[in-house]
Amino acid sequence: MSESSFKIADVIDPRKIPELQPVTTVGIDIGSRQSKAVMLTAEHVHTVITASGVHPHETAARLVNKLLKLAQLPRSDISMIAGTGYGRIALQFSDIPAEVITEITCHAMGAHYLNADTRTIIDIGGQDCKAIKLDTSNGRVTEFAMNDKCAAGSGRFLEKTAEMLGYPLEELGARAMQSTKQLQMSSQCVVFAESEIVSLKATGEKGEDIAAGVHFAIARRVCNLVNRIGLDPELAFSGGVSNNIGVKHALESLLGRPFVTPRLNAVFAGCLGAAVIAQQKVCGIAELDSAPQEMEVEA
Repeated sequence: MSESSFKIADVIDPRKIPELQPVTTVGIDIGSRQSKAVMLTAEHVHTVITASGVHPHETAARLVNKLLKLAQLPRSDISMIAGTGYGRIALQFSDIPAEVITEITCHAMGAHYLNADTRTIIDIGGQDCKAIKLDTSNGRVTEFAMNDKCAAGSGRFLEKTAEMLGYPLEELGARAMQSTKQLQMSSQCVVFAESEIVSLKATGEKGEDIAAGVHFAIARRVCNLVNRIGLDPELAFSGGVSNNIGVKHALESLLGRPFVTPRLNAVFAGCLGAAVIAQQKVCGIAELDSAPQEMEVEA
């Protein structure tokens, strides 16, 4: 488990700081691979990240306890906990008001508070990917498309690739950046792509080149989602895969635009957004979930 603390002024867009509310809230993002949490207080943003356990509620409880220890606050100071992510429906707290919010809504609000000019977000997690457009005036979602039907555009594909190439997952993106040859991955399915990787290895292709080919294959699938909603700058990248330099490079190359680099690791965008929305809910200034109808697409 890893934790950090930041002054609000060091990570939140200065234009959004006056809109933060004087209550302590927690946002928890239970992902398929990692679970993240953010605590917002009057002066600080506290963050915790850990591997997702078998039982989401137990994982959430550990995250809350760690945040309280980090912030040196009593449990009674938390006004609300907002849960999002893969395991959000399993969250429950008997002593603290809790709400469940969709990932799309939370990632949009989190990205908005990190950079108020953000208009398009690409979110890639362990099991799915999403393209989101938002209103820069309030951080609300205006349109989005997602693909959770196939792992080929997700972190799971990267995990499998790293395993097959014999690289640690955290090194896969850097290995891809060492590529000197552009390989085209033709398969649009993880199962077939695995066979393609085996074939490429058998013909003597370098691991770095295969890794780069996989990263661009993922990026092409994600770009199909972006094309469905249209690309408006500024562009943000959130989710666990946002820390993969190879995917980031491939997306920027194909989209022809750079991502804005936030001052807080974008893996926390979802739980930051959940904590912000929880503040708004506690203070009665916003509805919790107003995302438009999902548009699931096969990228």
